[in-house]
Amino acid sequence: MLNVEKISKSLGKFQLKDIEIEVGKDDYFVLLGPSGAGKSLTLEIIAGLQKPDSGKIFLNGLDITRESIQKRKIGIVFQNHALFPHFNVYENIAYPLNTQKIKHDKKKNIIYKLAEQLEIVPLLKRNVNSLSAGEKQRVALARVLTLKPHLLLLDEPLASLDVMLKSDIRTLLRKLNKAGQTIIHVTHDYEDAVTLANKIAIINNGIIEHCGTPQDIFLKPKSSFIAKLTGIKNFFPATIIVDDTNNTAIATISNNIKIKLAPTEYKTGKGWIIVRSEDIVIANEYYEFSSNNQLKGKIIEILNTVPGLEIIIDNGCKWAALITHESALRLQLYEGKEVWFSFKSVAVSFIPE
Repeated sequence: MLNVEKISKSLGKFQLKDIEIEVGKDDYFVLLGPSGAGKSLTLEIIAGLQKPDSGKIFLNGLDITRESIQKRKIGIVFQNHALFPHFNVYENIAYPLNTQKIKHDKKKNIIYKLAEQLEIVPLLKRNVNSLSAGEKQRVALARVLTLKPHLLLLDEPLASLDVMLKSDIRTLLRKLNKAGQTIIHVTHDYEDAVTLANKIAIINNGIIEHCGTPQDIFLKPKSSFIAKLTGIKNFFPATIIVDDTNNTAIATISNNIKIKLAPTEYKTGKGWIIVRSEDIVIANEYYEFSSNNQLKGKIIEILNTVPGLEIIIDNGCKWAALITHESALRLQLYEGKEVWFSFKSVAVSFIPE
């Protein structure tokens, strides 16, 4: 479908460096990274709004690197929607069709089918200035989809929406993708990536750091930057010592805290350890398990989250454990209480320096 091969582009002091992306037909591809990482610039180059300094772009096997935006069969929706304020919704959606030699009845049929698909038929006679942010997003999507793009590009489409509207638009985007629309979605929000993507590329400082499935990215991050970007809280600098004779691996973190790792291909050296919050178990007493890491600390904060409660425990390092409200009530947890917390050695990941 889309192959981006070693695209580079300099804009002032910023530079995209050898960007490589492969998007298959029907993929939902998310380009994830912080502000200023080069996400939108990459999207603009794919769309044809910017020309690369070097590299090539192929769509369905055709080289479109220097092709005009009008001939690329690519649609793009911007964060600000870019709707025409002096047009109503119907006129905004119809605008791309006005340059086509399409009969009135056929044009009307196209617009109404898209309006039904995007659930905006009641809005067609409304002025766009009277619409909510979510309604404007649907209208912007409908306008782009009139020309049946092979590839749909979305630049931070959920950034300005509240929680309820985000959920609605995510549902709509999944529906479009399942209907066969290939999508590249740029975002800084890892929740968008988790809930929508089947492929993710992490971009930072103009470089693709990791590309793979959501499982690859979120369960096995390849760098400290990726771990932090994807919301991992328990992330500590460590020195690992591997004893091949005893088939053991021990990581030492701050305050000489020792952490057991499952025997793996790790080598002795420095790096970072990662433990997911949901893999930590809290208890009021010490329980001996040979495969577990058993640590003691004091609860310094209890935070409400969507999945449950985040318990912050200090034992020289600050650990985050994610538990249910029921578990917290059963354990009678409160700030200032000392507790034991544990996690299996297989739950510990190590990123070499």
